[in-house]
Amino acid sequence: MSYENHFSKYGKDFQEKIFQSLMTDHQWAIQMVEVMTHEYFEVKYLQYLCDRFFGYYLKYKNFPTMNLLVSIIRDELTEGDDVILRGQVVEFLSRIKSSPNLGDLAYVKEKALDFCKKQVLQQALEDSVKAIQSENYEGVLNIMKDAVSKGSGSSVGHEFFKDHEARFAKINRICCPTGIHHLDAKDVFNGGLSRGEIGVVVAPTGVGKSHWLVAMGAEALRRGKNVIHYTFELSETAVGIRYDSNLTGINSTDIIDNKQKVLDYYEQNDFGRLIIKQYPTGTASIVTLRNHIEKLAMKDFIPSLIVIDYADIMRSTRQFDSLRHELKLVYEELRNLAMEMNIPVWTASQANRDASNSEVVGLENMSEAYGKAMVADIVISISRKPTEKATGMGRIFVAKNRAGKDGILFPIKIDTARSKIEVIEDTSQMSLVDIYESHNTGTKDMLKSKWKEITSNV
Repeated sequence: MSYENHFSKYGKDFQEKIFQSLMTDHQWAIQMVEVMTHEYFEVKYLQYLCDRFFGYYLKYKNFPTMNLLVSIIRDELTEGDDVILRGQVVEFLSRIKSSPNLGDLAYVKEKALDFCKKQVLQQALEDSVKAIQSENYEGVLNIMKDAVSKGSGSSVGHEFFKDHEARFAKINRICCPTGIHHLDAKDVFNGGLSRGEIGVVVAPTGVGKSHWLVAMGAEALRRGKNVIHYTFELSETAVGIRYDSNLTGINSTDIIDNKQKVLDYYEQNDFGRLIIKQYPTGTASIVTLRNHIEKLAMKDFIPSLIVIDYADIMRSTRQFDSLRHELKLVYEELRNLAMEMNIPVWTASQANRDASNSEVVGLENMSEAYGKAMVADIVISISRKPTEKATGMGRIFVAKNRAGKDGILFPIKIDTARSKIEVIEDTSQMSLVDIYESHNTGTKDMLKSKWKEITSNV
């Protein structure tokens, strides 16, 4: 193969980053399967890894993890020159796992895909010449059409009548439940926050947004799911203590004094894995989070839920004159991240001043950018008047819900010492009509009347 048809023109470091990109971005790897061959690599250990990586996908329709690649290497490379190759492969994999340095992979992926597409088109032109020489003129069009379509993504869309099985299979949503059965009910969230969806909790300062996010992450851990929790205000240890409190039931103020009890509890119970990562306020963008997630992927950590506390204080990748436009872009980028990685994302949004004394916080109370609500799949709000904070009472309002009912209200109790939120049992969900009535009768009187309705019907 000539120098021009070879990754060697980019150098060894670039070639190593191509394989890193294959390992961390499987959607991109699917595109590369169509246009790339292991022979494009100059380095022998990268040729070997790419050949096994693509070969595994073509056979099993899935990509191998790094641990599985190591197992394949140990089984295949056992003697002679193979031992030298095995040492090179293991050294390379160990190096990228311990020091991924993923900052420039976006550039590498763009250049590598462009290079491979050009090689496919060049080969198509050569095949077209041969077809013309053999007077197979109709074949020329097919050759070029096939070449142009390669590397553009494998999905052509959902063909309605033929792909009906896939459509009905999606009824079985793969969700991260909230743990609150009133919300997880089939006619409300239909199981919880599903893959590729964004959930936003809206509340004024100090009402319980961060506690809600910890509660969502802790519920996912109980169900054996891996969670990444990004924090832009609290420290990593402070967030960790809140998880300790939620999972063990010990007050956050008593966690440090009960170290052994906490460790024993984790030893006796199985949970998913949790990564808590702190970034200073206003410094992390979607690129920052994406790079961190790809770095974790190199260490065999694949999240099932991403929690972001909170998106309003992330940095936009573009600067606008208006803050609301930057916030809308942040939420749009989060939505893209959730869909590309097929992971649910819970985050929070600050409510405006008017929400502080409101019975119910609605979409109109989302500060700065109503466009945030347009991007989200689920928007819930938490409202607590100052007089209710001492009792822990409050309300959850389902302001937006693509999966089922919205415009419904639930009375709740918030335990900030354990970051737990629960709906007050034996009370029915309330509609906006009930909310308006509460302005005349008082929320407390309304709840009493609701309770009487329920007990009289039992």
